[in-house]
Amino acid sequence: MMEAAMKSGREAVRKKKIGPGPELAALYKKELTDHIRSKRFLIILALIAVTAVGSLYGALSGMQEAVSSSETEIEFVFLRLFTTSGDGIPSFVSFISLLGPLVGLTLGFDAINGERSRGTLNLLIAQPIHRDAVINGKFLAGLTVIAGMVCALGLLISGIGLIATGVPPTGEELLRLAVFLLVTIVYIAFWLGLSILFSALCRHTATSAMAVIALWLLFAIFLSMLADIIANALFPVTETSRASALIDNYTCSQAINHISPAYLYSEAVSAVMDPSVRAMGLVMQSQLSGAVVGPLDLDQSLLLVWQNLTGLIALTMLSFVASYVCFMRQEVRAG
Repeated sequence: MMEAAMKSGREAVRKKKIGPGPELAALYKKELTDHIRSKRFLIILALIAVTAVGSLYGALSGMQEAVSSSETEIEFVFLRLFTTSGDGIPSFVSFISLLGPLVGLTLGFDAINGERSRGTLNLLIAQPIHRDAVINGKFLAGLTVIAGMVCALGLLISGIGLIATGVPPTGEELLRLAVFLLVTIVYIAFWLGLSILFSALCRHTATSAMAVIALWLLFAIFLSMLADIIANALFPVTETSRASALIDNYTCSQAINHISPAYLYSEAVSAVMDPSVRAMGLVMQSQLSGAVVGPLDLDQSLLLVWQNLTGLIALTMLSFVASYVCFMRQEVRAG
């Protein structure tokens, strides 16, 4: 009786083709190779690398100007390689916040519908493999490429910065850099999962690409404008407004901005990469009373932005789960 039940269970799993299996490794290697050899990914990688080197040049110029003007020693030189802007060039953190989603978009916008349009998806599903290995392999391969790219850029800026400044990083700075790179990987992975979701929802690759680009522009640029417009409409502020009106206006604007993964990421890395940041959002004068002036430890900085970090992780998991469920429920037909 027990053997019959186990056999029927194995047959059901085999028919549904759901669950982990050794074929996942083969699909993962195939997708990883395709990403690395993809010309469009190499173009995006070259663009990100050029902007990273440009941001490093701006950071070095900005720090040199700060030293020459104030004649004081700059603290956390290693971290400022990533956060300082100069000569009109934004910092590396600003660049990666804006351009990082392009990497996830490039890796995932045609993950499913591209296979379908080429006629290879139904052939792949027809093979004796678990169906979820297809989407798992695509996401894991994209995540590996993202992690490798982010870590390589971090090492590139660190190496050139060390040669240029001659100032070695402290253990605290290295830990902060590691957290920054990890948060950046999670942030770009969100866009990877979102692009795979639209790839599963949309039949054509151009449609899925435009949909993700539209969301990217909304979150990165237009949402902050909409937040200010909505906040000013709901809580108008004039020269005679009381402090409570200003607080309500700011709170409303912040609540809307926190919908954006780009805003969550920017706030999180600003605290992680700048130990002098002691508070997020609006700070009242009464809160500064008795505060100790000085940089925060890493654990204290993480406490400031734990909600941002949790939100980013949750959004990334949600985007992948949504794409997973959408793909698993789709009917793949020949032709």
